[in-house]
Formats: sequence, structure tokens, C-alpha cells
Amino acid sequence: MPDSRQALHEEHEPEAISRRLAAPVSHSYLADAVLGAIDGCVTTLAVVAGAVGAKFPPTVAIVLGLANLLADGFSMAVSNYQSGRTREDQLQKTRREEYDHIARFPEGEVEEIRQIFVAKGFSGATLDDIVATITSDVESWVDTMLVEEHGLALEVPHPWLSALATFFAFIAVGLIPLLPFMITSLTPAQVFPASVVMSLAAFFAVGVLKGHVLNDRRLRFGLETMMAGSMAGLLAYAAGSVLRDFFGITEAG
Repeated sequence: MPDSRQALHEEHEPEAISRRLAAPVSHSYLADAVLGAIDGCVTTLAVVAGAVGAKFPPTVAIVLGLANLLADGFSMAVSNYQSGRTREDQLQKTRREEYDHIARFPEGEVEEIRQIFVAKGFSGATLDDIVATITSDVESWVDTMLVEEHGLALEVPHPWLSALATFFAFIAVGLIPLLPFMITSLTPAQVFPASVVMSLAAFFAVGVLKGHVLNDRRLRFGLETMMAGSMAGLLAYAAGSVLRDFFGITEAG
């Protein structure tokens, strides 16, 4: 504890604060990786469970699982990339609009700054100084409007890195439910239970890792993620079983 307090104190020294604020913004891609990992495992487990529930041969589960893994992983990565590009485009579009508004209607934009800081509790000479300081520099003025009026972040994560984090986490964790089907030493009766156990362990590990990075509620995150994954697998197994009976599918001889 003393070491922690000392480290926290050192982080709040004026020089340390200056270095931290001057450094480039570092984005976390944890959310992208966690989303990809959970969705990858859920997707593959659902395919496997549905195939087993329908009593398809193990090779069908492998083929469907791998095909779905690659297609869905790519789809998620592209979607995440497009989402990131949309955030970038929205930021730039709004920035251009604010520059245009300041050029054409400066009095109105000054009044917007004033009202923003009135809402924060400033008044009198202090308010006048804040408004004058912000509006004396157009770039700072626009940045303030982007954050305070539009609720936009001035720095957004790189779309490509978000997409890659999603894709690789999706593939890496999504392969886990398929691994027992590729282990020749397992008997047919052991394959699906092993797949379920490994998948639940993967869900739990992803949740715990999320909690570890956030330094918060590791066990709870692990259990919540595992429960969500198990429910998805159960639903897929039930759907496969019901649809097998509904369509009168018979086992391949």
C-alpha cells in the first residue's frame, strides 16, 4: 500500500502531469478484443452444439464451424472497421461545420460557449475570462464545441487496429470449441463434452482477463461471460435437436 500511494503521488507531480498530458493519446482495444473473443467462441460453440444436437457427423461440425468462424470473424472485423471510419468521418464533418459556423456567425458561437460554461456554474468576470480565452483561438474554440456541444471525442481509435483486434481474438478463441473434434485420441462420446468444457473455460478466462485489465471484479466478469456463453450453446443444441425432429433428419449411415 505505501508503494502504491508513493507511485500515485509521483504521478501527480507537476512534471509527471505535463509529460502525461503532452504524450499522444493511447487507445485501448480491449473492448474490441473481448467482443471478438466472446462472439467467436459463442458463434463456434453454437454451430458445434447445433450440429451435435442434430446428430450430424463430426466432420460436418468441423466444416461448418471453420467456415462460420472465418466468415463471421471477417464480417465482424469489417463491421468494426466501418464503425471506426464512421466515427472519424463524423468527427471531421462536425469539425468543418463548426469552423464554418464560427466564420459566418461568430456572435452566436460565442454565446454557445458562454451558455456551456454558465451551465457548469461559472459567472461574472471568471465566465468572461473563460469565454474570451477559448474564443481567442479558433482551434481551441472548435475543439471545445466538439466535446461540449456534440459530445465527440477528439481522438478516436484507429479503425484498422480495432478491426485486427476483433478478428484475431475472434479466430483465436473461436477455434477452441472445435479443437476436441480435431483430436483423434478422443472417443466420439468424449468430443462434445470436451468441447463444452473447453468453451466454458475460454469464456471464463476472457471474462477474468477483462476484469484483470480493468482491475475490477475478475470473478464476476468471468462467471457472467461463462453464463452467457453456456446459454448460447444450450439454445443452439436445443434448436438443432428440435429441427432434426421437425425435418425428420436421420443419421448418416
